[in-house]
Amino acid sequence: MSGAVLLLPGGEEVSARRPSPVQATALLRSVGRRLARAGRADGLVVHPVHYRYRGWNGSEAHLAADASWAADEVQRRYGDITVCLVGQDMGGRAALRAGGHETVNSVVALAPWLPEDDVAAPDEPVKQLAGRRVLIVHGTNDERTDPELSFRLAARAKKANREVCRFEVHTDGHGLHAYREEVVCLVADFAMGALFGRPLSRPVEDALAAPPPIGLRMPLAAGFGRSLRKRQGLVRG
Repeated sequence: MSGAVLLLPGGEEVSARRPSPVQATALLRSVGRRLARAGRADGLVVHPVHYRYRGWNGSEAHLAADASWAADEVQRRYGDITVCLVGQDMGGRAALRAGGHETVNSVVALAPWLPEDDVAAPDEPVKQLAGRRVLIVHGTNDERTDPELSFRLAARAKKANREVCRFEVHTDGHGLHAYREEVVCLVADFAMGALFGRPLSRPVEDALAAPPPIGLRMPLAAGFGRSLRKRQGLVRG
């Protein structure tokens, strides 16, 4: 094996209950299937992370701790391979927080749940993301997690790390259902580039290279998924 993707589902702000056996959303499952197919020839493994608790639980940050444990486990099982963390909702926060793990070289946060912050003195750290490639995707009509909070975090991270980009999915909501195929292909393009050095699509290259706020408010175009699947030989015509 030469690379791993860890899928981090959502959770709750506070809960000591055990999570459901099936936590991952349709979007996260679709991302996992697409990455497994795209990375098979490169020796990619894809694993969902099963949390101990449903809740983040304040300073305990249980979901982030479980993400770090899973990265340790990848290292134990497969040796010195690189890891991409892909999280949605509270799992997006866990991916960002655990991104400093030594095996992690890339992070994807889909509609991440982030706490309200004080612009002058934000609490959510970003220094751990230095040296990692970071993608954030957020629907502009998300009523569960505030897109502006992920923009502000991305802007802070970009100051210390040029390899940060953020895409906005216009008119889509928290589950990113309306443009699921586009989001799945965006994540696959980004992760395969980060893990195996595959060429990135032009929109991702542009987003990484652009200064704020342009590269942090990059619109995800309709049809993005189909053009990438053609390039990867997954559709005909």
